[in-house]
Amino acid sequence: MVSLETPVCEFGKDIIDFSLPGVDGKVWTPDLCRGEKGLLVMFVCNHCPYVKAIRERIVRDTRELKALGINSVAIMSNDPSEYAEDSFENMKLVAKQFQFPFPYLLDETQAVARAYGAVCTPDFFGYNSDMKLQYRGRLDASRKETAAEDVKRDLFEAMRQVAEIGCGPENQIPSMGCSIKWKHAP
Repeated sequence: MVSLETPVCEFGKDIIDFSLPGVDGKVWTPDLCRGEKGLLVMFVCNHCPYVKAIRERIVRDTRELKALGINSVAIMSNDPSEYAEDSFENMKLVAKQFQFPFPYLLDETQAVARAYGAVCTPDFFGYNSDMKLQYRGRLDASRKETAAEDVKRDLFEAMRQVAEIGCGPENQIPSMGCSIKWKHAP
């Protein structure tokens, strides 16, 4: 398992289009996912300890962001032949178990992760109402273990700011996680 950090936010970069199948049987695009004030695109998976440590917090934060007009979507881009826990069937089980309040999509070809420049799980891309990138940082101080309850909610606070004024914070702490499990090295 390789741990990586995400690059810094490219403020104003346009959202990258996708059309991916969800565990709910629907095909999703950014336009179908977006909220009135923006969209949070999350690259996650089932097996990564960094994602497991924050799954409940992702659900909490995305529910609260939805109330602010920011919708969310999760994309799984790992090669499930290497990690059976990341299979489409297991994605369905995890989404149901944790009651994901957002679409959970499979990027089977990994083209979407490559287009976004996603490097790890979790990797967060926060867009404003104009679908311009405003956040690429961590959820909070959690790593492979869940951080204390009272830590700063970096992602939530940044996306709340995006909902309020359309711009993310200038200073962002990169997300850290397991490398995306590529089928063929990029």
